[in-house]
Amino acid sequence: MPEPLGPGRHTFRLAPEDTGERLDLVLARRAGLSRTQSATLIATGRVLVDGRAERASFRPEGREELTVEIPVPPGREVVPERIPLRVVFEDADLVVVDKPGGMVVHPAPGNWSGTLVNALMGRGQGLAEGGGPERAGLVHRLDKETSGLLIVAKSDRAHRLMSAQIAARAVKRRYACLTWGHLDADRVTVDKAIRRDPNDRLRMAVRPDGREARTDFVRLARFESVDLLRAELHTGRTHQIRVHLAAIGHPVVGDDTYGGGGGRRLLELPPKRHFLHAAWLVFTHPVTGVRLDLRSPLPEELRRSLAAAAADPSLFAHPDPLEYFGYYRATG
Repeated sequence: MPEPLGPGRHTFRLAPEDTGERLDLVLARRAGLSRTQSATLIATGRVLVDGRAERASFRPEGREELTVEIPVPPGREVVPERIPLRVVFEDADLVVVDKPGGMVVHPAPGNWSGTLVNALMGRGQGLAEGGGPERAGLVHRLDKETSGLLIVAKSDRAHRLMSAQIAARAVKRRYACLTWGHLDADRVTVDKAIRRDPNDRLRMAVRPDGREARTDFVRLARFESVDLLRAELHTGRTHQIRVHLAAIGHPVVGDDTYGGGGGRRLLELPPKRHFLHAAWLVFTHPVTGVRLDLRSPLPEELRRSLAAAAADPSLFAHPDPLEYFGYYRATG
């Protein structure tokens, strides 16, 4: 099951596997909602099938267009906050930020302030409205403890075009990670479907009934107990890299959720921090057509951890150890 949809208007095409299933169940699965939430949205006229209202018991034929309007939770307002951000690119249509580990991307229950969206609004700039006020401008996300590059749209046109690029897998999203143990080969592709863990809604899991998910891994260095990897996403499922690595027995160092949290002190990794960094983005600007190649060096806490893993203190002083290990070389 995907992350629950945020406030705003969302449209998606039903798939053959939705054929003949009740509308409330289809919506619950596709939108990350409970059946009760789905039924309520349908009953209040916030769900349309090919532009028409239907009952919760309606059974689609597949391929219909489903539109759902998620209301803003009552009594919650996204408040602008003056939080410093590192901006690596900005123009009239886009802003690309380098998110620190520990920052939540958008407001949600339990995190209504201190998020990236609060910080962006605090800069006094306009953001695309397509994702609703709580996800203003966001076209993709990073987990709370994952640091690195994130694209935000400032105009609705840029939001629409960037979302289409991501859906078409035209955006190169590459991550750096340390994983426990050693891969069987220097290049590994994990092609395993992912959905929400039916036993724990805070986790995702490899499941045959999940959504398609593919990640390519390239080993850049092998140390005593860990590998340094470059990971490239071909799909963008929740927790995808972390779930895929755990599924092949090599969880991300520091990842308490998927079995990699033990031994973090040996690699000098701070509490509640996993070694996963969105270091490299390559995409075509949706308005100007210019090809952008944006990079983010490892943050200080991950440089320290990498130096400990390599038993080479000099790496901590290196401005970008990823460059040293050939992270940015052609992928081939």
